[in-house]
Amino acid sequence: MLVLAAVAGCLWWNPGRQLGPTAFAGANPRFGEWPILGTFLPHAGPATVTTAFIALAVVLHGPAFAERLPWRHALAATYGSAVAWTFSLALIDGWQTGIAGRLTTSAEYLSEVPGITDIGVMLHTFSDRILDFRPGSWTTHVSGHPPGATLVFVWLDRLGLGGGAAAGVACILVGALAAVAVPVTLSALGRRDLARAALPFLALFPGAVWVGVSADGLFTGVTALGIALLALGCTGRLAWAAVAGLVLGFGIFLSYGLVLVGAIALAVVLVTRRWAALAVALAGALAVVAGFTAAGFWWFDGYHLVVERYYQGIATVRPYGYWVWANLACFALATGPVVGPGLLRVVRAPRTGLAAVVAGAVVAVAASDLSGLSKAEVERIWLPFAVWLVAAGALLPAASRRWWLAAQAATALAVNSLVLTNW
Repeated sequence: MLVLAAVAGCLWWNPGRQLGPTAFAGANPRFGEWPILGTFLPHAGPATVTTAFIALAVVLHGPAFAERLPWRHALAATYGSAVAWTFSLALIDGWQTGIAGRLTTSAEYLSEVPGITDIGVMLHTFSDRILDFRPGSWTTHVSGHPPGATLVFVWLDRLGLGGGAAAGVACILVGALAAVAVPVTLSALGRRDLARAALPFLALFPGAVWVGVSADGLFTGVTALGIALLALGCTGRLAWAAVAGLVLGFGIFLSYGLVLVGAIALAVVLVTRRWAALAVALAGALAVVAGFTAAGFWWFDGYHLVVERYYQGIATVRPYGYWVWANLACFALATGPVVGPGLLRVVRAPRTGLAAVVAGAVVAVAASDLSGLSKAEVERIWLPFAVWLVAAGALLPAASRRWWLAAQAATALAVNSLVLTNW
């Protein structure tokens, strides 16, 4: 009902603006685009069958396996299921369209990789090329993110893993780490029972439609891993907190908006009250900031230039009053219907670690939405927050979980089969 209500509230029917690649050109400025960025194009393929099979297997057997398998085996099975689920959803669109070609368009990171022959020069001059309509301006996604995002694909290329196929596979494999990182966090915070209950919901994450393939999928895996390491550092060895700081510090150089993951990190620290871990993590994060600064890129300069660049483009015709609500429709499709009852359960069980990290994710989403700097496309941009909200399904009664898992899978399959998404 949450998904249906959100979408119904935003999709005020206007056929000329909701269908096909001309959706931008003839758009009523009141709207900009319809919430999910893509083309309405019902389609199916051989992977439709495998996707349905994976969903059925997780719905029928996932909860039992999550409860009975040894912990490490359960985590491994969940990661494998998440990888298979994401690959299968992407392959409904075909290998080239769904995976290999996603990151090779002129607006994406890979288009700039061949021109980056000196990483030091690239970092030192990065901010000079953020604004649009100038000679040498970065392409859309490169300019819209800190240089860490582009560096990931440059490093892949240097390792001999260049091209769209390798980049797409990397995004899926790293993005699926969130299915393990979230339950590891919950377990570290003292509720392995909830961590186990969350495993099937993370395996069938509806946002996998955009994890495969978008760079934001990769960002999701990286930041979720950072939070998991922080939770381990807050409840165990401080060395984990140091590594968490390095990972999360690098995270803010993947996307400016990922600074809001700090709300989830703070929730972990507040639950454990281990302030030494916070100090160690901050030291690690500041080391990353210092490294980028020494190389010539100052995060705040980049942020202010990106805000200016943002309003040089389509953001000028994306009205805040519409998108502040339409964003939630996008997000509801990425999280699936389980978030509605899950959040109600969180409110009734506020003293759990799960409730704390979910609250942190809600704060991050609210801040991003109200900022006006995320108007549309949040079905992928907010993936790093969505995985934490989906975990709220662990609080639902055990008898109803299979039905909710089926609804989650149906949401993802319907979106992927009815809309040819841009990512």
